[in-house]
Amino acid sequence: MDPHSAARSETAATFARAIREFDRTRPVWILGHNDADGLSATALLARAFGQAGWTVRTRIIGRGESPWSDAMRTELADEPAGGVVITDLGVRDALPKPGVPTVVVDHHIPGHPPAGATVISGHGQDPIPTSSLLAFWCAGAMVDAEPWLWLAAVGLIGDMAEKAGFPEMEAARRFGVTALRDAAALVNAPRRSASGDATPALMLLMAASGPKDVLSGERPEAAAVLAARAEVKQELEAARRVGPVVRGEVALIRFASPTQIHPLIAQQWRGRLRDRIVMAANTGYRPGWIHFAVRSSEDRDLVGFLEEHRPPGADEMYGSGHRQATGGALRPADWNAFITGLGFGPEATVPNLAITA
Repeated sequence: MDPHSAARSETAATFARAIREFDRTRPVWILGHNDADGLSATALLARAFGQAGWTVRTRIIGRGESPWSDAMRTELADEPAGGVVITDLGVRDALPKPGVPTVVVDHHIPGHPPAGATVISGHGQDPIPTSSLLAFWCAGAMVDAEPWLWLAAVGLIGDMAEKAGFPEMEAARRFGVTALRDAAALVNAPRRSASGDATPALMLLMAASGPKDVLSGERPEAAAVLAARAEVKQELEAARRVGPVVRGEVALIRFASPTQIHPLIAQQWRGRLRDRIVMAANTGYRPGWIHFAVRSSEDRDLVGFLEEHRPPGADEMYGSGHRQATGGALRPADWNAFITGLGFGPEATVPNLAITA
């Protein structure tokens, strides 16, 4: 018996009940994360709602943004909405559009659920389904989502769940495993670029018939995505030449790049420093902030580790994500307090008024 069948059925039923509260005379808004998993989940839900006859609006949440922030509530305040779906962006006790029926589809460690919203969480399942897989199950409650199975697979690969044992991943092999992996890497590139604009990647996933179509370069959206990939590759090659500084159990790799390559650098060093918590810190990603990614080859609760060392000024961008793949963003003063508390000296701190490599 398929051990995931009950989770699939429950997810679809919960989603179907939740969207009955939506007002079909107004657009449904889908807010999604800008990585391969979030983009795939957004594309799946947008395609399903569209095919079911809904008017759909999508909003990718990018660099320095949060769907739970006052800024997002202000942005959406005057926008007509019959319902809101938030995917791959965590769970927080807030709503971007108060008073409008909301569904949260996510797989990260959840915070307090927002009052009045339906939360569909993969956290706690074994293995944990990605947001794209949850979205695939949700889409199946509205239409036949089987032709879009490849999108769920792109998200599974993007979030390193390819080998988790989901039957959907096995079924998606008919689309070509290499093509699926290459498509996941490609659509991840725009959010890592200096502009951080993942809209072309979403549009490509919305338009393509499969992973080979994504990779063909023939779609008009492909040019921007391919340019972003080239930019990220160049920055990554430079950052790979930076060596780590080790203090206690933490290995710090610090560099400055306008691209979001710190998670890739942390992942690279994770395999080489297997007995350390690896932290890649990027001082050039966003003015006035230090962004960092934390990884480990050991079975460490990295979210818990960051919580133990949480500086006073940390906000919702600090310590979210997965148990073994997390990170955050801190202002200079908070970064200095944080990194000093981990045992590092002046070589790891930054000036409070200007961030340099």
